[in-house]
Amino acid sequence: MDIQFHGANCLTLTTKQARVVVDDNLAKLGSKSVAKAGDVVLFTQEQSEAIPSAKIVIAQPGEYEVSGVSIYGIAARSHMDEEGRKTATMYKLLVDDLKVLITGHVYPELSDSQLETIGMVDVMIVPVGGNGYTLDGVGALKLIKKIEPKLVIPTHYDDEKGLSFEMPQQTLEQALKALAMEPKETVAKLKIKPADLAETTQLVVLERS
Repeated sequence: MDIQFHGANCLTLTTKQARVVVDDNLAKLGSKSVAKAGDVVLFTQEQSEAIPSAKIVIAQPGEYEVSGVSIYGIAARSHMDEEGRKTATMYKLLVDDLKVLITGHVYPELSDSQLETIGMVDVMIVPVGGNGYTLDGVGALKLIKKIEPKLVIPTHYDDEKGLSFEMPQQTLEQALKALAMEPKETVAKLKIKPADLAETTQLVVLERS
């Protein structure tokens, strides 16, 4: 599986059978959409945009099987939700023998039932920009400690490349200080298979494509 980062919380996960696009709200943020015809498109927040060329658009909890990818959408409290509301969706993907968790903009306190549903995680993709809109480094670290993934990929930070966020986001450098984690490497595209994973949690930074 290959993972690429496109800014904000948008990534693509590519296998021989499918291309999964996560949170492609880039056009709203002043960039260009990356979704293509035939993609599997996931949104972690409620959204009203139609993507007619997509194979499927998923924006809510449930279980899905598409092009060899098993997708589990888990209802969660958004970082901006009032207590008791759950307008966000976390996704756990089983793809190429890897368990990938996409947290999205969740509130950092997960229930025991949510953690049980999440289970073991190989790769965790988590926003770190903070300022009330999404998780900051401290909140992301809370989730990392609870979930104990083997690999962490940070997203949704200010990379000074022109995206217009709803609320100013911290830089990656600021977030990494709070995470207290040194990146294992910084790469343009992460090619990963189960044998590449270490026993202890590592962090990889993806350059924006």
